[in-house]
Formats: sequence, structure tokens, C-alpha cells
Amino acid sequence: MPSANALTERPKQLASLYGRLMSHAAGLANDELFAKMLASHALGVGTLPVGLGLSPEAFARLLVRHFPDIAAPGRIASAPRGGMQSSWDGPATLDDLGLLLELDQANWSSEPRQEERQDLLDLLLEHRAGADASEIWMAAIVTAACMGGDHLWQDLGLWSRKDLTRLMRDNFPGLSARNVHDMKWKKFLYKQLCQREGVYVCRSPSCEVCADYANCFGPEE
Repeated sequence: MPSANALTERPKQLASLYGRLMSHAAGLANDELFAKMLASHALGVGTLPVGLGLSPEAFARLLVRHFPDIAAPGRIASAPRGGMQSSWDGPATLDDLGLLLELDQANWSSEPRQEERQDLLDLLLEHRAGADASEIWMAAIVTAACMGGDHLWQDLGLWSRKDLTRLMRDNFPGLSARNVHDMKWKKFLYKQLCQREGVYVCRSPSCEVCADYANCFGPEE
């Protein structure tokens, strides 16, 4: 699992980065979740691209709002995925966080999964808790993480499935409330897309009798 490396082998570095971020947090609802993602991303954990999947402008606004002191430098740069790990022997610093603002983001229109990404983003935006910008950024970040190949909480760089459940509950409460059987979140989101489009890929008469039950409802650890 991509999250296991930092969580089990380098917990002090991860905790140090998280703690330093939170010491500069603005006291907003999503501060802790963003701090965990940013700390994990700096250690090469998860599958989120540069800027957590946001445009440079949106990512800069996220930093200014949730961690204003960290956004002060004119150029905040990051090493490539995993490139920082071998050089981190001492305490982490804010400069080590490496949050890229100046690299070009891939344009969704050039990606083969453009329509899929847009559908996921639309689904999340339609069910956000309110009009807060933080929820819009979170929708884009979750959409980017859904393109990964592991459990969604791992692809996001969160530290447990409980973090993801909190993310969904706080930012997309209407959607979260539908997951009454505690389905794996990535499976759940794609199921919502299928139902919205009237496409039922799963042919099982009910989840309880499905031979692949564990694929949708098993543990995410």
C-alpha cells in the first residue's frame, strides 16, 4: 500500500510535517484533512499529482486560505514524486513541504478519462455542503484521486479510511448519507454515476448475495 511506507516506516517525518502545517492553520473545517494530504504528498505518498490535482491558481488560493503563513514565499517548489525522501534525515521544515505552484498542470481535455473525471467532479459538486470554496477544491482533489489504483483514502494521502469518511460527511453530506451500507468509497462514487446515468453494470440481484461482496464492502486497510 502506498500509504504504509510513510505511516509505518517514517511516522515521525509525517507527524512533523503535519504538525508544522497545523501550527500555521487558519482554524477552518478542512485544515486537518488538507494538512494530512499535503504532508503525505511531500513524502511521496498517494497518487495525487502536483498541487493535489488543482490548478496552480486554485492551489495557491487553498494555501492562502488554510495555511496563510506557508503561502508567503513567491515560489513554493516540490521535488518529483518520492524525490525528497532520501535527503530527509533531520526535522522537517516548511520549505521541505515542496508544494509546486510553477509546474504546468496537465489539461483535462487532453486526458483519455476526461469525461469520467468531469462526471465525478459534477457528482461531488452537486452534493457539496454549501458554497464554501474549500468544498469545491475538495471535490476536485477527490476526483483526481479517483484516477488512482488503490483505496481512495490511500490515493488521497489520508491516514485512514476514517479520514475519508469524515471528508465525505463534512463536505458532501447528502452523498455521504447514501452510503448506508458502508460501501468502499471509490466503488460507491462510481455506483452513483452508474445509477444517475441509468446504467447498472453490476448484475447481482442484491449486494448480500453477490460473490464479489468483499470487493465492494471489505476492509480498506
